[in-house]
Parts: sequence; structure tokens; C-alpha cells
Amino acid sequence: MKTSELRAVIDLGTNTFHILIASVDANNLIHEVYRERIFVKLASDGIETIGPAPFDRGITALRHFANVIKKYRVTEVTSIGTAALRTASNGEVFVRQAELETGLKIHLIQGDHEAQLITRGVLAALPPLDGRILIMDIGGGSTEYILASERGVHWRQSFPIGVAVLHRGFHHSDPITEAEIRDMHAFLDRVLAPLKEILQQYPTTHLVGAAGTFDVMAEVLKDAAAVAHPTSHTLDLKGMEELHFRIVASTTAERLDIPGIPPERVDLIVVAMLLIRYTVQLAGIDRITVSDYAMKEGMLLGIEDSGALA
Repeated sequence: MKTSELRAVIDLGTNTFHILIASVDANNLIHEVYRERIFVKLASDGIETIGPAPFDRGITALRHFANVIKKYRVTEVTSIGTAALRTASNGEVFVRQAELETGLKIHLIQGDHEAQLITRGVLAALPPLDGRILIMDIGGGSTEYILASERGVHWRQSFPIGVAVLHRGFHHSDPITEAEIRDMHAFLDRVLAPLKEILQQYPTTHLVGAAGTFDVMAEVLKDAAAVAHPTSHTLDLKGMEELHFRIVASTTAERLDIPGIPPERVDLIVVAMLLIRYTVQLAGIDRITVSDYAMKEGMLLGIEDSGALA
């Protein structure tokens, strides 16, 4: 890809729609021109069917993205839909209406393809690996886990445990109750049994988080003593434990007052923090890195290899 050639990638997530406009040079370095996220919360009425209000929010967001693409005169655009659009009974209806109203052609991808794109993006953001890592990308409808090392990718899997799913299933009280937390843990014990099994074969104590809640944590908990890196950040684990308990014990109103948490995330961040802590305890994690790159960057870097990512 020529440095001057701009491309746009759009990630239609369950909770958030993202657009990234950038070029990639001969050394596979990303040169960003424009980035934006819009919280559409497609699953706010349930992930089985996109409700009328989130449906409209999604179409409105895509109209805006289409205008941005015209402004930057980008002709190469790749748009992908993930868990909510591939799960919802009217996901295909949304895709057709979006194309009619905006001209954007959306490709629905399966969880394994999603994990592949996340892997490509995250590994591009990290310094050379010096051991095995567990990559974790928490979405609204699904969460992807990938085990990788300097020798390559050992395993990856997408699980239907995104924060919108967990919130709707288990977070009914304000603040969340101990009983609800126990129920969620029992659910995760069942669903994440394959992760527990693979960690016995490929143990690691280094977790690499991408996107969503990890971005929030990177803003709040950057380890000032860690070696600086342009596209990844080491977290302060002691601070993370303190933040976890503060968030989980708080009401919605109290979370709005916690510095660094966007108002759009205060409802879903409780189950996200519980899922991260569950993963940390399951794997025995003692080091957490946050990657600035995730699926969008993986899409951008993978365009040359995979065409339209259909």
C-alpha cells in the first residue's frame, strides 16, 4: 500500500461503531488521519433483535461516517459487522438499510475471523514478544481470547460473553449484588472451560488487553515507572485492583463521578471489570499491557492480504 493512499475501515460493534481513516507505509506503520467512535448500543433492547431506537442510532452513525469518508475523499472503504449484527434476527435488515441509505457495504464476519483481525492489530502494536501472552478483546456481544508467542498464534476463540450480554444477564441491581456476581462467575466457569483447558497447555502470566474497557484503564492506570512505548501501555496492577473494587461496589451515579470513565460506559463497565478480574485469576496474571491497536488496525493491516475482508 502506498503511503499516500488513504483507506477507511469501519467496525460496527455491538456497543460502539468506530471509523479509522489512515494509510499504511511500506514498513507496515499506520499513519492515522481520522478516528472516531460513536456509542450506538445496538443491544440495548436485547441482542436477539435490534430495537427501533438502537437501529436508528446505528443508521445515523453510519450516515455521519459516510459524510466523513466523502470529506476525506476516501474511495477504499471496508466495513465489518460483528456479534450483534450476526446474532440479531434483523441484523441483515440493518445491513441492507445501511447500504441503501449510506452506500456502505457491510460484511458480517464470524467470531474466529474477528479474533484473527484482533490478533493482527494487537501484535503490530506491541514490542517484540519475549514470551507467551494472552490477548483479550472485550466487545459488547462477544469477547475474544488469543494465545500467542514469538513462535506464532497457538490458539484463539470467540466467546458470546460481551459486556452487553453479561450486563443484561447478571447486572440487575444498583450496585450489583454478591449473588449476581456469583451467578456470573458460575456462568463464566461453564462458558470459558475451553480457555481454562488451553491455559493448562499454554500457561501465561501476561495479559494484553485491547479496546473498550482496557482503553479506559490505560487512561486511568498507566504505570509511570514502565518503559514508554508508542502504541502500548503497562498497567499498574495495584491500582487496577483498587479501581476494580471501587467500580464494582459503586452505583451508577457514583461511577459517573469516577475520573476517566466515559458516561457512555458507566452501565457496562461493572461486568467488564468482573470479566477482566475473572480472567486474571484464571490465568494467574501478574502483568497487564494495553494495546492501542485492536480490530480496526488489524483490518487496515490485513486489507492487502484479504481483499475486502468478506
